Amino acid sequence: MLAPQLTTRWTGDALAAEAPWPEYPRPQLVREEWLNLNGMWEFAVIQTGAPIPTALTQKIRVPYPIASHLSGVRRPLAPQETAVYRREFTIPREWNGRRVLLHFGAVDWHAQVSVNDTLVGEHFGGYDPFSFDITDALKPGANTITVLVQDPTDTGYQPVGKQRLKPEAIWYTQVDGIWQTVWLEPVPDGHIVSADYVTHLDGRVRIRVQTANGDGMLVEAVVLSDGREVARAVAPSGSDLRLKVPNPRLWSPRTPSLYDVVLRLTRNGERVDEARGYFGIRTIEVREDDFGARMYLNGEPLFMYGVLDQGYWPDGLYTPPSDAAMRFDLDFLKRAGFNTVRKHVKVEPARWYYHCDQLGLLVWQDMPNGDKSPPWNRDWRSENPNADTMRSAESARNYRRELAAMVNHLRSFPCIVMWVPFNEAWGQFDTLGVVRWLKVHDPTRLVNPASGGNFVNAGDVLDIHEYPGPAAPEPEPGRAAVLGEFGGLGLAVQSHLWAEDGNWGYRTLPDRDTLEARYVELLDSLNMLRGRGLSAAIYTQLTDVETEVNGLLTYDRAVEKIPADKLREIHARLYGPIVTTAAITPTADDEAVEWRYTEAAPGAEWHLPGFDDSTWKVGLGGFGRHGTPGARIGTEWESDRIWLRRTFHANALDGDLWLKIHHDEDVEVFVNGTRVVTREGYTTDYIWLRLRPSLVKSGANTIAVTCRQTVGGQYIDVGIYQARR
Repeated sequence: MLAPQLTTRWTGDALAAEAPWPEYPRPQLVREEWLNLNGMWEFAVIQTGAPIPTALTQKIRVPYPIASHLSGVRRPLAPQETAVYRREFTIPREWNGRRVLLHFGAVDWHAQVSVNDTLVGEHFGGYDPFSFDITDALKPGANTITVLVQDPTDTGYQPVGKQRLKPEAIWYTQVDGIWQTVWLEPVPDGHIVSADYVTHLDGRVRIRVQTANGDGMLVEAVVLSDGREVARAVAPSGSDLRLKVPNPRLWSPRTPSLYDVVLRLTRNGERVDEARGYFGIRTIEVREDDFGARMYLNGEPLFMYGVLDQGYWPDGLYTPPSDAAMRFDLDFLKRAGFNTVRKHVKVEPARWYYHCDQLGLLVWQDMPNGDKSPPWNRDWRSENPNADTMRSAESARNYRRELAAMVNHLRSFPCIVMWVPFNEAWGQFDTLGVVRWLKVHDPTRLVNPASGGNFVNAGDVLDIHEYPGPAAPEPEPGRAAVLGEFGGLGLAVQSHLWAEDGNWGYRTLPDRDTLEARYVELLDSLNMLRGRGLSAAIYTQLTDVETEVNGLLTYDRAVEKIPADKLREIHARLYGPIVTTAAITPTADDEAVEWRYTEAAPGAEWHLPGFDDSTWKVGLGGFGRHGTPGARIGTEWESDRIWLRRTFHANALDGDLWLKIHHDEDVEVFVNGTRVVTREGYTTDYIWLRLRPSLVKSGANTIAVTCRQTVGGQYIDVGIYQARR
């Protein structure tokens, strides 16, 4: 049994609720009548294949995963075990004469569902909703639902995301069983099943309504803005509805305008079924401009800056304790000035995307990963011929089926602007085929073929990961350059930790002041990369997760490690005019220039302008060992210490000054004898640091650098640039 580790401010309310998650679970197709089946169910765990007990001796709180604190069971399911859920329900009398649908938001992974001992269906897939028509299995009075669940977690081939039987580091506690709302809904024999919207900036909207038993009927759509009708269309069931919204209000992070829709199914002028939904008018594309290929929202360039969101909670694991808790995360992101969130190898309840739609948060939606991974080679430029051998035919079919289910489920949420079928090399296979399918199946969104993964010539973006970074991929025609993960600045906040020890970050920092200072440095460098073609960046990460303490929030959401208002101030510069730079003295990634250098300790005044360095060697920057990440070697350096000097000339200084530096490891930099940088550790690429303009004068200047190396790669290169907006 798992001991409770950490709770949130919403834990108590979830435990006290008779029916947790009382909100209507399908915000894009709303009917007035429904019955929430969340709450306490009978429960047991048996060996797979064993007889189902007549009496189930335990209780479980639905919809929380079996291993979670909020479920009440707090015990993971073993791959060879089956979870048995059971509860009674009574159909309201006013539902008589209609069909009754039983809906599950998500069950991980294989669910078999019976009503009154009649099997009504089974479902494979841990992340997509499914429904069964249970009408014919019902009887008057009390009815009984039984759900059997098996989940191999990471011993199987199915998508699992970050779940592991043995969690550690970036891998987290497994999720088994029912983890989203269970509910009943009455519908007529002919009824609306779903609605899909495609919009254009001029207000044209295509609505594709799927119906059940709708032959010979008409579908009507009435579009409302602030309760007032603005457009209407009617078409036979099975045909697209086409209409035009006058003077359309576009959906964006700044103005998340939404239109309400009333959908009706009619026969001979009589209403058969009615449901309410909504849509937003927006477009997303990649265009070439003066800064390369960039992402354009609604015909305008937009730098996307967001967080990696794992979607884990200390009390509910995959399931937030409540809708209010889930909304809290998104409200924080808006207050903090983010415009994007990358939903990382997880699919959320539909209401999460509804909140993003309302708030104006752009979403990059990952497909959860699973099965074996091919070798990870960042320099791939063609499909790995051996990648398909990593999956069986059954595994490949299942991946494609679950991918299609995710896309079909989420495709009408305007907040989603990008599909990410693979992360790094995790479970990656047939990338070209998967990307082609996505572009045909949903041409209204961008496709990121593999975030930080094995790169292939496909999709709309080229995405690298760099910790701590930041960095930008080399621009490619027609594909936007994005930084899919960076940052990972770790800070453990006592009394808000999942575990007492084993906590870690990609870079561990001692206190909140240091965290804020280092974050500002990262964002300064990120802003400079916009002028070099970078179109988006995703910071790791929104919250701490278990022992991973890279979050801007603690795992219990109780502490903002950097206050939201401060973050908003820092982020504002990312959405302003793009900064362009001109080298005063360049780094090797722009132009290799000559330096004087020595590997023998020089005199005490080595850093002053008048020091005699005529006996030092001459070499091209940068200096270091081949194979060091991000290095551009001009001169090999393999000793434990190096000293560098060069004279440069500056004139007509009228912009901000920046030091551009890549160091591995400890470094000191002097400009005209004044120490301007002292840094320990290493970077994995060039970063940008602000310089006081008064440090550089018109005419001759001296820059002096020393770097100390102890283990691993080694590299040093420095330049000074003038920046203008």
